[in-house]
Amino acid sequence: MKTLTKADYIEGILSGNTVVLSRAITLLESTRDDHQALARVVLEDLLPFTGKAKRIGITGVPGVGKSTFIEAIGEKLIGEKFKLAILAVDPSSQLSKGSILGDKTRMENLVGNPRVYIRPSAAGEALGGVSRRTRETIMLCEAAGYDYVIVETVGVGQSEVAVHSMVDLFILLMLPGAGDELQGIKRGIMEMADIIAINKAFEDDELKIKAKQAMQEIKNALHYYPQKEFSWLTKVKAVDALSGIQLDDLMVGVLQFFDHQNLKSYFTERRKMQDLYWFEESIKQQLLYKFYKDVKVKKEVSRLRAAILQGKISSFKAADELLNYRY
Repeated sequence: MKTLTKADYIEGILSGNTVVLSRAITLLESTRDDHQALARVVLEDLLPFTGKAKRIGITGVPGVGKSTFIEAIGEKLIGEKFKLAILAVDPSSQLSKGSILGDKTRMENLVGNPRVYIRPSAAGEALGGVSRRTRETIMLCEAAGYDYVIVETVGVGQSEVAVHSMVDLFILLMLPGAGDELQGIKRGIMEMADIIAINKAFEDDELKIKAKQAMQEIKNALHYYPQKEFSWLTKVKAVDALSGIQLDDLMVGVLQFFDHQNLKSYFTERRKMQDLYWFEESIKQQLLYKFYKDVKVKKEVSRLRAAILQGKISSFKAADELLNYRY
């Protein structure tokens, strides 16, 4: 395979070449220093062409129907002639670090459509299932001309904080019967949601009743939460992604959100706040990476781990020793 230069990456991405885009994302995800250096240069040169897409994060517990939901709204978007990129983060084996789900096989109606780009990415050891370079991948997709970028997370957990800080609209999917569901969802995730959608709400009469009850319970719960930033009131919708029932109503809510954000430049302000967040996060990530890459630190870590296992030192004292040894 031909080795691509910086110019090759930039030209290919700006022309919408999905093969080059995929190779650029792989370059971002690589841990090799030369790959990281090239990826940073490519991203910097593409920066003027980023930021124009609408970014949507979608989360929910396993079994809530995230992939079906994404496929359904994806068909709506491409029906309006928009280009759509989907970044679906897979759970991955902690032994092999390989992806164990095939997101492309879960969105059959979108695969192969020239207006759709799907990138399954193994979560590995990334925080809460969010791929380490997801934000940069979003920017590459924007430079490639995609109008909407959807990020799907593995499930309800720490990943939602990271996803919320890189998207414009955050959608939480829930199942009918939210009384039990609410107990398993952290308050912070409910607070972050811009739209809460009760999925599978119209499969039968019993679920219709449960969905109606769930909507009321969620609305009641939201009254006790502080007002959201930029004065947006969280919308609660009931949908059935598989049949498409009430999907148009949900899409109206999505458009209302973006209209609201654009009305008083909230959209721009939110992006600026996210840029600052990722500035600080990048510092933390690079400090950790450079710290553990140090050969002497690696040896000292091995020594201290052995001492901890042998009961010769506490984990807290070992951490202090390591930091004092390095600095």
